[in-house]
Amino acid sequence: MADTLDRSQVLPGDVFAALPEGLSVTIEPPVAMAGLRLRDVAEVLGETPPVQPNTWAATPDGQMVWLGPDEWLVTSRDQQPHELEFTLLEAVKERGGAAVDVSAQRLSLRLSGVHARDLLSLGCSLDLHPSVFPGGSSAQTALGMTGVVLLALDDTGEDYRIFVRSSFARYLADWIVDASSEYVN
Repeated sequence: MADTLDRSQVLPGDVFAALPEGLSVTIEPPVAMAGLRLRDVAEVLGETPPVQPNTWAATPDGQMVWLGPDEWLVTSRDQQPHELEFTLLEAVKERGGAAVDVSAQRLSLRLSGVHARDLLSLGCSLDLHPSVFPGGSSAQTALGMTGVVLLALDDTGEDYRIFVRSSFARYLADWIVDASSEYVN
């Protein structure tokens, strides 16, 4: 997907270069994102959005994240933001649904490593143990006093995706780097 926003102005790529061993943060390539509202859940884009609270489901080119009883965040690596918004809107408008492009609203970070869950626990009040927050889990929560959408990508507690508002990305990056100093040998 082509990106019209120069993300280096929001968060430089080398901001996580000094993380200690056992932690890795990657600024993920921009994806199209749309907020989807739909009262009666139905198949959208060939997929049924997750209906269990605090879960997410993979789609062929992205994911659908449960945000509320009638609200999801839908991402697409292959579509342009306006295309995703239009496609979703066409699929749900006859059922009283709505879709809006929120692509520029958030950045996506990938946090991984043996200390990933430990780092998150320093700034997040959720129990992120894999028995409670396994792969496929999601949550809207605070991380280091920043609102984020957190996704568990596996069952080990070592791989997460963090959606953070662009305006708070630098603060969260600084918090992650500072909090990670606990894991320096």
